[in-house]
Amino acid sequence: MLKFSNANTKLKKLERFLGKGKKVYSFDLLSGHSCPFAKDCLSKAVETVDGKRSIKDGPDTLFRCYAASQEVVYTNVYKLRKANFDTIADLIRSKAAVSTIASEIQNALPKNAGIVRIHSAGDFFHLDYYLAWLSVAEQNPGVVFYFYTKATKFLAFNRGPANFRGTASLGGRLDDFTRRQNLPVSEVVYSEAEAVEKGLEIDTDDSHAMLQDGGTSFALLIHGVQPKGSKAAAALKVLKGK
Repeated sequence: MLKFSNANTKLKKLERFLGKGKKVYSFDLLSGHSCPFAKDCLSKAVETVDGKRSIKDGPDTLFRCYAASQEVVYTNVYKLRKANFDTIADLIRSKAAVSTIASEIQNALPKNAGIVRIHSAGDFFHLDYYLAWLSVAEQNPGVVFYFYTKATKFLAFNRGPANFRGTASLGGRLDDFTRRQNLPVSEVVYSEAEAVEKGLEIDTDDSHAMLQDGGTSFALLIHGVQPKGSKAAAALKVLKGK
């Protein structure tokens, strides 16, 4: 059975920002394993022979995925995201109809959901899965569904209804395609000065993404545990020293 997660620290900031009793949830998949278009941030939690987990960065990783690091540390988080991913992947492999996948998601959707972040971990790894979420948004016009994605071909193919708000995430294998489309983007930066130089506001509470009007780009500050000796680790050390 699919499971939604309660708001994490960042999403609780979003709840406070909204200030209207809006309940925020997220739906998450196993990071990296469900991210076929990731590049700069590609990281995965992998199980070792002793039953533990370790982090595995991709060949082009510049900064480590925060969600993947969580999955190494927290067993319950890993199990929940893996169960969600396995359930959806099994439906895709069995060639289930989009309506069937949508029904599985709809049945798990909390009744009091006001805002849903699709994937604080993971991404759209198949078009049918993306279309299933789009269908869920159409069935729930009173709920705002928002997301970041590197699967920008899906987003460009069908932007969905007004309550289905997507932001293209730069740093993936489809960046060239993304830049040719009229898509709002988010970009990870290593400092506030870099964001200013690029003319981007920094989103600290997901409000930019949730309120996405279809054309607003913004920045996200580097965070999480970064590979030792990397540029990202050095930038994070400076930020934490402020």
